[in-house]
Order: sequence, then C-alpha cells, then structure tokens
Amino acid sequence: MFEKAISMFTDQVNRIITSESTSLKKAELGIRLCNRTLSELQHMVEKEDFEDSASEINFFKNIKPIPMSYLIYFTEVRTCELSLPKAGDNPKIRFLEKEVKKINKFFSETRDFVNYMEQSHKYMDPQYFTRNNLDNFPFAPTINYYQYPEFSTSHDMLWAMVQAMYKFIHYIRDKLQKLQPGNPALYSENQPKLLLWSGSKTALIEVVYALYADGAINHGNVEISTIISAFEDFFNTKLDQGYKTYSDIKARKGDRTKYLKQLILKLEAKMRRDDEK
Repeated sequence: MFEKAISMFTDQVNRIITSESTSLKKAELGIRLCNRTLSELQHMVEKEDFEDSASEINFFKNIKPIPMSYLIYFTEVRTCELSLPKAGDNPKIRFLEKEVKKINKFFSETRDFVNYMEQSHKYMDPQYFTRNNLDNFPFAPTINYYQYPEFSTSHDMLWAMVQAMYKFIHYIRDKLQKLQPGNPALYSENQPKLLLWSGSKTALIEVVYALYADGAINHGNVEISTIISAFEDFFNTKLDQGYKTYSDIKARKGDRTKYLKQLILKLEAKMRRDDEK
C-alpha cells in the first residue's frame, strides 16, 4: 500500500536534486517534501497498520528510511549551507573538514550496526525494526528530525541516518572538490540519485567481479577497488568486505555464480513474455 507514495516521492526528490536551484533552496524544498511523505506514510500506518511482523519489518527497514534518510540529508545540507563561512576558501575548507570528521565519528560509533546492515543480516530485525522492542534499544538522534513513538522502531532512525550520511559525504566531497580542484584525494561526483541497492551485497559483488573479469570498464584498465567504490556511490551502499565476499563466492560448492545465472533466467523469461504480447 506504500508503493504509490514512494514512487511519487522518488520522482519528486529526483526533480529537486537535478534542478538548477541552489543547494540551500534544494534542501528547503526537499525537507518539505520529506515531511509531507513521512506524514502520509504515518497516516497510512495508523489507518491500516501491518498484517504481520514481516510486513512491519519491511516497512521500517526498507520503506520509511527512504524519505527519512533524505530528510536527514537535506537537513544536514541546510545546516551546512547556513553555517559555512561566507568569506575565504581556507575557513570554508576547515569547516568542511570538520564535517568530515563528524561523519567519520558517527560511522565509528555505529560500526557494529552498520556492519549488520551492510552484510544483509536479518537475525536482529524483529528487535531492530518492530515497535514492540522500542524501549529495549533507546536511540536519541542528535537532531529531532521526525520521530513519533507509534511510528518508530529502535533502529529505523539510525538506519536512515546511516544512509543519509552516505549522501552527505557526497555533498561535502563535492564542495571540497570545488574549493580544492587540484586535490587528488577528492573527485567530482554527480548529484546523488535515489538509487538504492535492495538486493544482497553478495549478489552485487558477483556483478562487480563479473564486469571486472570481462574487462568491460575502462577497457580493463581499472582496479577492482575502483569499481567497488563506483558501485557504492551509485547505489548508496557500502561494500567494505568485497574481497572476503568474493572469496566466499569462490568457496561455494556447486553453482558459484548463482546470482548471475538467475539474472540470465529472469531476462530470458521477460523476453519470452514480451514476445507473447
């Protein structure tokens, strides 16, 4: 019942991000859009609630964090734009570098949870993403973005913050690149899109290593770490243990490239359906 609201949000947030407006104007428009969408989702939950715990987990793990992460992201961008020193590149660079340190501190403090999510674990989902366990894992966000007890679990806000910080890193990196165009440690990136990898990390690593083995990127003149970084940025995810995951794939018994073969089967099935139309 949430598909239409999320689809509309996706279209509208992409229009905001790709517009010619200033970063501050985009942030203000984005904040209003996110609040409207979250309010709409909240009313749906209050009216319909969930059929079972699986649907509740899916909502708080995969649906609500989409607009919630953008609300946090746009709020951080707005705060940064208003707080950024107005004169001189060096004061601006020092300010932005402090923001990078704050982001790194956040990921350091939440590394266990981030690792749980990035490895696509599920064993703690009933505790993290259902409202029955809200009191067992109290989490107080540094900014009260949008949190109501009846519309929150113990970790959905934290998961949204993780995704928001990935987006915020791109924003900070882009501003530093403009201030330090000759700094090889920085690089230009496109504006963040609402593209989130919703499959398993292992499946994505299969795709990455297949492209690397085929030499289909940069005529094969590229490191695997560079391809992984590009996929992380494009899909707003993190692949910290890429080589270990690849080693686990190689150690599989039987079919070692099951996801790639699954893609082939699904594409062929779609082609057959299209031919029958």
